[in-house]
Amino acid sequence: MMSWMVEHIENLGNRDAIVDKFGTFSYECLHRQIRRYKEELDKSVPDSQVVAILSDYNFYAVALFLALFEKKAVIVPIVSKHREEVKKRTTVANCRYLIELDESIIDIEEVESVELHPMVSSLTKSNQAGLVLFSSGSTGEPKAMIHNLENLVSSYQGKKLKNLNMLVFLMFDHIGGLNTLLNTLSMGARIILPENRNPEYIASLVESYNIHVLPASPTFLNMMLMAKVQDKFNLSSLKMITYGTEPMQESLLKKIKKTFPKTRLLQTFGTSETGISQTSSRSSDSLEMKLDDPNIKYKIVDGELWLQSKTQVMGYLNASMENFTDDGWFITGDLVEVSDDGYLTIKGRSKEVINVGGEKVLPAEVESVV
Repeated sequence: MMSWMVEHIENLGNRDAIVDKFGTFSYECLHRQIRRYKEELDKSVPDSQVVAILSDYNFYAVALFLALFEKKAVIVPIVSKHREEVKKRTTVANCRYLIELDESIIDIEEVESVELHPMVSSLTKSNQAGLVLFSSGSTGEPKAMIHNLENLVSSYQGKKLKNLNMLVFLMFDHIGGLNTLLNTLSMGARIILPENRNPEYIASLVESYNIHVLPASPTFLNMMLMAKVQDKFNLSSLKMITYGTEPMQESLLKKIKKTFPKTRLLQTFGTSETGISQTSSRSSDSLEMKLDDPNIKYKIVDGELWLQSKTQVMGYLNASMENFTDDGWFITGDLVEVSDDGYLTIKGRSKEVINVGGEKVLPAEVESVV
C-alpha cells in the first residue's frame, strides 16, 4: 500500500520538486524514481530491514529515502565519508544493508548482522518504518536516536500547497535538514539542494533560483555578512530567513535585520530527540519566540526548558534515557526566560553556566558583548 507522502508526490505531477547538480526534476520525475528504486530494492533487500544511505542530499538520495520508507525500512542516513566513522555508525545501528549512490546508480552491500535492538525489533515486527539519527557528539560519543518514521512523516500531512522556492541548508543526517525536506515536499514547493555550504555559493543560488526561504545557522549567516554577499548578489527574492541549531547573538540578529530590512527573520527551535517545533518570533529583531505547535507541549522547571512531543524519539540505541523523565518529558538543557505574555528567550545551556564570584554567567552573554 502506497504511503500518503508518495501518493501526494504522485498527485503533484509536473510541478518542480528538486533542483540539484543533476538538474531540475518535477514531482512526477521524483515519483517515477521512487518506483524505480522500489522495484530494484525488492529484488535484493527484504522489507523491514535496517539500511544505511551513504550520501548527502541530492535528487536520487531523496528518491531512495522515500523508496526505503515505502519498504518499511529503518533508515540510517550517513553523510560522513570517513570510513571509521561510517563503520562505527553502521555497527551501532546494526545495519544489514549499506547503499551507496554513484549518481543515480545504487550499490547495495549486505553485511553481517547481529541481534536487533529491542526498539528496532518493535518497529520491524509492527511493519513500521524507522529513522536513526546521531547526535553531534560534541560532549562525548554520538548518541544513536531511533524515531518512528511513520509518526514523523505523518506530522506533515495536510499542509497547504505553496509556490515557494526553499533551500535545504542542513544535511541529510540532521533532523533540521529532514524537517525542511519533508515540510517542503508536503507543501508541493520547490527544493534547491546545494553542492556545498560556501556563503558565496549559497548566495548565488538565492539569486539564480529566486529562493524565498533560507534556513541557516547564526554562524553561517555571520559568514555571509563577513563575505558581503549582499553586495555581490541580488538577494531580494528572500522573503524569510530562519535561524536555529545554536544560540543567536542579539548583536548579530540586529546586523542581519539591518542588512535584510525587507526579509522576515524567524527563530526556529527543535531537538533531535523531539523534532522541530513550529515557532513564532515576537518580531524580526527579537530573540523572543513562542512554541506554538499542537504536537509539542513544554514547561519550565527551575529555569530549564522541558519538552514532550508526539514525534519524539523512541530512545537511544547506545545510551541511557537519563535526559528523559519517567513520564516522558525531555530535559533539553536550555535555560530560558519567560515574558509575562508567554514569549521564551533562550539564555544558554545549563552545562555552560560559569560561577564568577558567586555570580552565574552564561558564555553567550559575554560573547554577545565582545
